[in-house]
Amino acid sequence: MAATRLTKLRPRRMLGKYRIERHIAGGGFADVYRAFDTIEGIHVALKVPRLREATKEELDDFRKEVRLNSRLNHPNILPIKNADFITDIFVIVYPLGGRTLEERLKTRLSVKTALEYSEQILDAVAHAHEHRVIHCDIKPANLVFFDDGRLLRLTDFGIGRLGVRTMIQGSGSGTVGYLAPEQAMGKLSFRSDVFSTGLVLYRMLAGRLPEWPFEWPPPGHLNLRRRVPAEMIALLRRSIEIDARRRFANGRVMRDAFVRLKARTLKHGARRRRRRALVRPVKDWQEVRVREFKRRYGRVLQTRFECERCGDPVSEAMQVCPWCGKERKRHRADTRFPATCPRCHRGVKLDWKFCPWCYGPGVGPLSDQEYSDRHYDGRCANPGCSRKVLMPFMRYCPWCHRKVRRAWKFQGATRTCHSCGWGVPGNYWDHCAWCGTSLRD
Repeated sequence: MAATRLTKLRPRRMLGKYRIERHIAGGGFADVYRAFDTIEGIHVALKVPRLREATKEELDDFRKEVRLNSRLNHPNILPIKNADFITDIFVIVYPLGGRTLEERLKTRLSVKTALEYSEQILDAVAHAHEHRVIHCDIKPANLVFFDDGRLLRLTDFGIGRLGVRTMIQGSGSGTVGYLAPEQAMGKLSFRSDVFSTGLVLYRMLAGRLPEWPFEWPPPGHLNLRRRVPAEMIALLRRSIEIDARRRFANGRVMRDAFVRLKARTLKHGARRRRRRALVRPVKDWQEVRVREFKRRYGRVLQTRFECERCGDPVSEAMQVCPWCGKERKRHRADTRFPATCPRCHRGVKLDWKFCPWCYGPGVGPLSDQEYSDRHYDGRCANPGCSRKVLMPFMRYCPWCHRKVRRAWKFQGATRTCHSCGWGVPGNYWDHCAWCGTSLRD
């Protein structure tokens, strides 16, 4: 019998003793829901396959996740409470955590906090490797906070492998951006997890995620040099070597090396703070301007990223850096969207037919389900458009591909660009972020 797609479970629906409250996450094969256990009286997370009648191979993957997870017993690894068929649906029940490390990384981490999180991540990876389990998908979204943000737990062993030998053949599964080069070719080892872990640690300490081809020094290196000593930088560099043979052999070796350097790194930060307290330089006017801009407009414009040339704040939708004028034909950072345009690498939703940022080729739809979003607050002018809803700063309709003629404004915009008519924030920018026109003429 052909598998039928399971529609999302609606709030207040009962699944055995669990009352569904809301959908909290989803991937290609499963959805995760917040639910209430009406017997134990606690909140839990339910992982449910997308297909109502999953194939034998898909059920084997879910069973494998349960069996791999059951081999591990560690405070920094999320345990499984239960796994069973409930009304013919295979359900994995986890303790319910708070936000993920991916969400936490939207704000800056102190060196001390980043080191505490790093040690917990390495403890989890080391424990998994000691039990011959290769996670295969270590990334911030798979690290969940508990105990009011003090405890970090590794979760989602859905594509993990049992490492019987040094190198095993795999499917090449994983998350682009954190995937080791050899893993993309289907060759997995403990060193593949070391690579992914090194990228997570680098992002926490440097504030930027290195990208392929991972040439040294990667983005954020200057910030990293200011925050940690050379020995810690060498550890991170070794962990993300392209040649797997030059990395740490496994998570335990990397964890031991990290622990030896942790105290020295904390002392390095303390010495730097003392030097800054003794010599307080006059703040550069550009630094003050950027800081004031971020306070007033950072949230409304979603300037979560940095320009590769000048390091000042930019958003995913910006076509030009408004501070130095560098063109941003490609977005070279992560995205909150579930997929990316192959041309401009900006985020796209699974039900969009076209990229709304660059007029690139059709990228979907990747799903036949229509997804709502609180960011939709505009309308397409095409009367024949199927959806008609738009997000701020879209240049083309993602449903019908018509060019958006609307001049986008935003809350607090005190000026408009004299070329494109879109909103700009007072006298902060030197260039229009939407068309690149100089604003200082």
